[in-house]
Amino acid sequence: MQHVSMAELIDEFLAARATRKPSVHTLSAYRRDLHLVLRLAEPAPVTVSDLSPRVLRGAFARFAATRSPASVSRAWSSWNAFFTFLVTEQVIPGNPMSAVDKPRTTALVPKPLRGEDTPELLLRAVSTADDSQRDPWPERDVVVLALALCAGLRLSEMLALRVGSVSGRAGERRVEVAGKGGRPRMVPIEPGLDAAVGRYLDSRRVRFGRVGATAPLLVDRRGAALQRGGLQYLVRSCYRRAGVGDRVPRGAQLHALRHTFATRLAEDGANASEIMRLLGHASLATSQSYIEVTAEQQRAAVQANRTNRVLSELG
Repeated sequence: MQHVSMAELIDEFLAARATRKPSVHTLSAYRRDLHLVLRLAEPAPVTVSDLSPRVLRGAFARFAATRSPASVSRAWSSWNAFFTFLVTEQVIPGNPMSAVDKPRTTALVPKPLRGEDTPELLLRAVSTADDSQRDPWPERDVVVLALALCAGLRLSEMLALRVGSVSGRAGERRVEVAGKGGRPRMVPIEPGLDAAVGRYLDSRRVRFGRVGATAPLLVDRRGAALQRGGLQYLVRSCYRRAGVGDRVPRGAQLHALRHTFATRLAEDGANASEIMRLLGHASLATSQSYIEVTAEQQRAAVQANRTNRVLSELG
């Protein structure tokens, strides 16, 4: 099987990964990373046996020349997963990625919305129909914001939701999430979010008729499944309508809502393992970063106390 072309092996790897039901974007990232690095290998590999550690190091060096450490790290992980698959399938005897250095990535710095009252201001503003919109749908817009602010969902996780993803008895309602890397999780939802989902589905039935459990939960104004670009645009328009654009960290957008959810969990006393389970983090260190940021904010508040400044002057 070592004589099978690289393109065929990559297709087999992606087919195997697809059985874990990752998001479409995850599979696309695998395919893109594998083919981009492969094209930079010199000499051009014909089969997997041509990918020696030396050839891989050269390809990754060329790949890294014009890309961020985070992009290189993701590509390294894609290739590591690919070779792990080939070892498991007994196509190759060992994984050569240990000979390719993985770049150090900077620790996650949470980027929640700025301003203590911003989440509440945002939800209240968006819950009112905006007459300047061509076809206002406040019930849908509130649910999009609330799924991130009150359940911590990622963009891709929202797009994967079905109507039947929200289930359970009254007081025990939860949303079933297809998490990053194929890791499913159940997130409890409080009555407020549950009621918002109910109002949205009622308004959707008025617009489009009956809604089945397997239908996408989030749809656009034509009733079609909401897409990535449409969801991003919707969130930006909500910020604009609420007048809080200056409170959104640069480059965060929808992720700022998820970070706000996690930061408030930490502020209210949740520990790293609880945050990890609720947000679907793969690493406890990622969850810990929210607690550390909260601790830094508390220390900054103490340092700003005027009495502390007087004490320092007495020394």
